[in-house]
Amino acid sequence: MEYKDYYNILGVPKNADEKAIRKAYRKLARKYHPDLNPNDSVAEEKFKEINEAQEVLMDAEKRKLYDKFGAQWEQYQRAGVDPNAQDWSQFRQRPRGAQSQYRTVSPEEFEEMFGGGGGGAGFSSFFEQMFGGGQARGAGGYDDVFTQTQARPRSRRGQDIEHTVTVSLEEAFHGTTRTLQYEDGKTIDAKIPRGVVTGSKIRLSGQGGTGLNAQAGDLFLIVEVEDHPRFERDGDDLKVNIPVDLYTALLGGKAEVRALHRTVKLSIPAETQNGKTFKLRGLGMPKLRNPEQSGDLYATVMVELPRNLSDKEKALIGQLRDLREGVRA
Repeated sequence: MEYKDYYNILGVPKNADEKAIRKAYRKLARKYHPDLNPNDSVAEEKFKEINEAQEVLMDAEKRKLYDKFGAQWEQYQRAGVDPNAQDWSQFRQRPRGAQSQYRTVSPEEFEEMFGGGGGGAGFSSFFEQMFGGGQARGAGGYDDVFTQTQARPRSRRGQDIEHTVTVSLEEAFHGTTRTLQYEDGKTIDAKIPRGVVTGSKIRLSGQGGTGLNAQAGDLFLIVEVEDHPRFERDGDDLKVNIPVDLYTALLGGKAEVRALHRTVKLSIPAETQNGKTFKLRGLGMPKLRNPEQSGDLYATVMVELPRNLSDKEKALIGQLRDLREGVRA
């Protein structure tokens, strides 16, 4: 089996904690996400590797098996190896004569489970690692040990999976859907509700890893909302700069404000100063817990000075300046 260095794939050290692993995963997942790299098979393969690495390293039990057995960690997991055990007593021989509900695993079956280089090498080397030497079959050897292999597999709930989805601010405002495709070709449509923020977690029950004689795990979508070129988000509120010409700022008038879902006319009082902020109630983002309510929009006036003045305009502005100087005097 090909060995994949999950730590190297995510670019984290072997002693990285869950927070560091999650941060590295989100950064890489966003970079190589298929939605951002259409028709890029290399990025798609990289994205699969990143998800595989994150799934193993974020699961404490899987990570311990991976750290101990490397590429063969899944085979040891299927064999029921306890990564927390201080010894290998779970594999030791049952007392002779005791009735057992277990069956014997043949060398061929074991080779299929754990691989090997032919000739039973993988079968024997496993027990040399477990027990420190090559015992003969029978009389406490391999067959007796594997007489304990359970006939009925243990039940285990499926693994919970986290997956990052990126949405625009407009999608976060209106709500949207994402079609997710599994490796086996299965697809599901995931609904992204209105008002989501970066870090919002959406649970899709039963859409995670397949269980072992038990229910499947859950899929958790971790939302990242992209920055917007015009709006700045602050919780449920939005901030935006609006251009206002000099004459409207001086004499008063109307300025057009484009919110995410509609355009409104804002009354600008005479002598409005540059940087003045107006609060427009209810024109912010819908609240995630109650999307019928919304935050506010804060519009800041950015006064634009006229350009390419004619000589007559310059003269008139000069007259205005002289008048103002007279007032100040």
